[in-house]
Amino acid sequence: MEAKLQALCEQFIRNRDQVKKIRKMCGIYLPPVCAHLFCAHGRMVDEERLKACLALLKEKTGVFSNFRGSMELAFACMLSLEEDPEAALEKVLTAYGLLKKEFMTSQYLPLAAFLLKDEGDMAGYVARGREIYQTMRKEHPFLTSTEDSVFAVMLAFSDKDNQTLIEEMETCYGLVKNELRNGNSVQTVSHVLAVSDGDPAQKAGRLLELYRALRQSGLKYSRYYELPTLAALSTMPVDVRQIAMDMLDVDTWLSRQKGYGFWGLSKHTRLMHAAMIVSNAYTSNPSLDTAAFTGTLTMLISQQ
Repeated sequence: MEAKLQALCEQFIRNRDQVKKIRKMCGIYLPPVCAHLFCAHGRMVDEERLKACLALLKEKTGVFSNFRGSMELAFACMLSLEEDPEAALEKVLTAYGLLKKEFMTSQYLPLAAFLLKDEGDMAGYVARGREIYQTMRKEHPFLTSTEDSVFAVMLAFSDKDNQTLIEEMETCYGLVKNELRNGNSVQTVSHVLAVSDGDPAQKAGRLLELYRALRQSGLKYSRYYELPTLAALSTMPVDVRQIAMDMLDVDTWLSRQKGYGFWGLSKHTRLMHAAMIVSNAYTSNPSLDTAAFTGTLTMLISQQ
């Protein structure tokens, strides 16, 4: 493994362990995704700052708020990376208020609010996100659910018009569904691919090429909650074979770390974490961050 990737792996584990130290009862799924968030910003966890952000969330939101549920720790981590966490939270709560008028309230909506917090025309993006979401429901009424609200808002930032976005989503969905099979995950994959630039057929082709390359290396990537993270990684301007080799190196390294052994996280989840670490070696990718958080939240909800 090259030195840069090795350093990112070590930073990831240190951040994960620091997050777990601060919130001991947060489970095994959330700390690694929070660790990735810090690594993506080239930062280490600041214990006092993170504790202050947890306290800030408790002060500014009610005990039954969606900001205080499964993802409370993640939201505090996001705030801790802000220059002024209190001002950032005020903007997030403003965005959340606008979102609640257009979308069904859910644990996913705060994630969408974080996407909107720095935008001047929040209402405009919310309205466009609602239009995109409604079209999603029209095309796939049984697959579209509250988790798709996050990606609808993300798609609202695109320079492409709504019709082009929907056409790209449908094209990508049709190209990958037979091989990747899981309808709900494939729909989310189509959202991730539509956000990125390029020809839909080429984007779908790169994802399938990466998926196959991993299988040929002996790594069976999940077709469920973890799949959108791989889709986001496949959009990066790096040779697919290089991505697969880097993921193999990182996955092998992680397999020897505490928390990834026989009694730890599954091989599927470990491979998703490998994808997150590898992404940080290339470039920042907001789509991957959103996919990782949304997939993890979906996983947590399914276990409750």
